[in-house]
Order: sequence, then C-alpha cells, then structure tokens
Amino acid sequence: MDIIEMARQLGAAIQQSDEYTAYNVAKNAADNDQLLQQMIGEFNLKKLSLSAEVQKEDKDQQKLAALNEEVRAIYGRIMSHPTMAAYNTTKEELDRVLNFIQQIIVYSANGEDPAAIQEETSCGGDCSGCSGCH
Repeated sequence: MDIIEMARQLGAAIQQSDEYTAYNVAKNAADNDQLLQQMIGEFNLKKLSLSAEVQKEDKDQQKLAALNEEVRAIYGRIMSHPTMAAYNTTKEELDRVLNFIQQIIVYSANGEDPAAIQEETSCGGDCSGCSGCH
C-alpha cells in the first residue's frame, strides 16, 4: 500500500472519529439555528455599514463609535449563544486532533519515531522546532 492510499484511509478514519461526528452535529445545528443565523446576518450587515463608514473621507466619529459598539454587541450575543458555543467547542477539539495528526506526520518525516511522539499542548514561544501553528 502506498502512502497516498494510507492518507486516504486516515481521512476516512478522521471522518469516523468522535471529534468529527460531534463537530458535524454542532455545525449542522448552527447552520439550522434560525436565531443564530439571523444574528450572523445582522452582524455581517453591521460590519458592512461600519466598513463603509470607515472608508468615508468625512468620517462621523459618533456614528463610527455607535456602529462599532453595535458590531461588538452582536458579536457578543453570537458567541454566547449555546449553539455557537457548542460549535466552537467541537471545532476546537477537532482542530486539536488534526494538529496532533499533523505533528505526528511532520515529526515522523523528520526522522522521529511516530510511536514516541507526544502531543504538544502549549506553545513555548520558540518556533525553531515547531511544525507550525500559524
């Protein structure tokens, strides 16, 4: 079996994982939550209004401040909505697993024993030995 076929099998295994399943359920719930989608639409419209106001030569500072506050308030409501919170939690967990898989692949390609690779849970700030977080 070649490594491309093995990568395809890994992709299929990822799609069968608990993390992927939980993320998919949360994503579908967020996509189908009418209130959440309404808030996201409102947020996007306010961001467009704010952007348009920022680009004006003769900026109305009070209007800018009011629009900025509205954008922040809507964003806060979106992020505190239970469906969005569940989506973010499951997305972070899936991303954590995917990052660890990437770490195993990169470190293995650099000659390390795949079985000995431990998940890096935090960044020490020294990027010289990092497989990349950005």
